[in-house]
Amino acid sequence: MNPEDLPTIPLSDWVDEAATWLQSAWQPFFDFINTVMEGAYDTVDAAFVAIPWWLMILVIVVIAWLSKKWILAAGTLIGLLVIVFLGYWEDAMHTLALVLVATIVALIVAIPLGIWAAKSRRVSAVVKPIMDFLQTMPAFVYLIPMVMFLATGVVPGIVATIFFSLAPGVRMTELGIRGVDSEVVEAGQAFGASPGRILRQIQLPLAMPTIMAGVNQVIMLALSMVVIAGMVGGEGLGQVVVNAVQNVRIGQGVSAGLCVVILAIILDRITGGFGSRQKQKKRQ
Repeated sequence: MNPEDLPTIPLSDWVDEAATWLQSAWQPFFDFINTVMEGAYDTVDAAFVAIPWWLMILVIVVIAWLSKKWILAAGTLIGLLVIVFLGYWEDAMHTLALVLVATIVALIVAIPLGIWAAKSRRVSAVVKPIMDFLQTMPAFVYLIPMVMFLATGVVPGIVATIFFSLAPGVRMTELGIRGVDSEVVEAGQAFGASPGRILRQIQLPLAMPTIMAGVNQVIMLALSMVVIAGMVGGEGLGQVVVNAVQNVRIGQGVSAGLCVVILAIILDRITGGFGSRQKQKKRQ
């Protein structure tokens, strides 16, 4: 018996019908999401672009110095100056705004969900396969429903980035909370601390290094979606790379790609530096 002779499951038809129903029944909700996300992005993006480039570099360098002292600060300064002299500073700020908005929204969802999963095994059993699905689904697939529900522009790119980068935040938060020594938690309970106080003053501080590792991964995955978001109208370096691909401009693609790499390294080292400081506090 050949596989072609077997009956097929019409999954694609079911998904198309469900998507059509969602688009008609939930369009006001999608319009609301579009308005909120676009407003948040426009606000952050306008602020980043309005700040003089030298002042923005100074702020980022100071953050890098607070994270990991002068070596990272010097590397950050050199990397950002390279972006400036390549002529992609404004595009880099568009990209940074997109990553920042997507990361904040992803963490607002991921951290509470990870805490809930750490507190309840039933919730964890439901959340884990969902996170597996989100993490293994090809990135391009996220764009199809986003464009259908939210049209083209920066918002579909942001929402697709949120879904794509959500899983590490949930997983690492759950892992960090579960990894807190049970004896420390029991000591807090013995002194009459409420569950909320135990979470705020014991579990979250001790789990912070692991949570920061999750934040780092969320940012990295968000940056990896920048080019894909550019395919649906997302502003920034991703759009530059997409234009370079469409017009076969190798130099433009390499230059914009190098800027994405520089941003990724800077954000990775800064968040990693703050995570290392949290580990030192935990040891103390």
